[in-house]
Amino acid sequence: MNGQSLTSEKFASNGGARIISVRASDTLRPFIASGTPNVAEWDDYVLLIDSRALDRECLSKMLTECDGNMHIVTVASLEEWQMQNMQTLPSAILFMIGGRKVSDSDVSTKICALVERFQTSPVIVGADGDELAQLLHALECGARGYIPTSVGIKVAAEAVSLARAGGVFVPASSLLAAKEAIAPVASRNCCLDSMFTPREVVVAEALRRGKANKIIAYEMDLCESTVKVHIRNIMKKLNATNRTEVAYKIRELVR
Repeated sequence: MNGQSLTSEKFASNGGARIISVRASDTLRPFIASGTPNVAEWDDYVLLIDSRALDRECLSKMLTECDGNMHIVTVASLEEWQMQNMQTLPSAILFMIGGRKVSDSDVSTKICALVERFQTSPVIVGADGDELAQLLHALECGARGYIPTSVGIKVAAEAVSLARAGGVFVPASSLLAAKEAIAPVASRNCCLDSMFTPREVVVAEALRRGKANKIIAYEMDLCESTVKVHIRNIMKKLNATNRTEVAYKIRELVR
C-alpha cells in the first residue's frame, strides 16, 4: 500500500456480524472485504471507543460473538471516527475508560462531549470499577449506562441492547452497594423517629456529634433557649442527667 498500512484490519463474521477496526489517515479509507457491506453505509452499528487497541479488539470480537446481529466499528478516539466519513450516526456509543475515573475532569469532559455530539445515540460508559459514585457521575454527564468490567460479556451485550432500546443500564453490584450504605442510616433514623419528634431527632443527632448549643441553634434557625428545651426533653426520654450521657446513649441506640 505504498508504504502505508492500517494499524489493524479485522473482520469477523458470525450470523451477519461485522467488526471494522481501523486507524485512519487523511489518505486512507477503511478496507472493505469482498462481499462485506460498506461500513460507511451501515445504518445500524455500535461505535466502540477505546484508546487501547488490544482491549477494543477483544471486546468487539466477544460482543459480536455474543450477539450475531451487532455491527461494531472500533476506534481509538472520536476524532478517528470523524475521519471515517460515516454516512449515519451510530445507534449507540460504548466509551471504555479502563482504570480511569469518570470523576477525572478530562474523562467527564469527554463523556459530556460525546453526549452532546450524539444527541440521538445513547452513550454507555465502560470502566474497571463499579463504585456507586462513579456510576452516578456518569449518569449526571448524560450517559445512558455504566458497564463495569466485572460483568460478563452477555450482560455487557444486553446492556448495549437496552441502551439502544431507550433504557438505562446500571450494574446490580452498584445498587447492592447503595442499599448496604443506605440501610444503616435508614435503621438509625427509624430508631430515633420512634422516640423523638422530628426536631428532637435533629438535635439528638447534633448532640451525638458533639455540637454546641449555639451551633445547633444556628444550623436549625432556632433560638438557643428553644434548643435547650429540646435537649431537656431528650434527656428526660433517655433518662440521662447530662448531654455527655445523652450523646453516649444515642450512639448505643444507632449502632
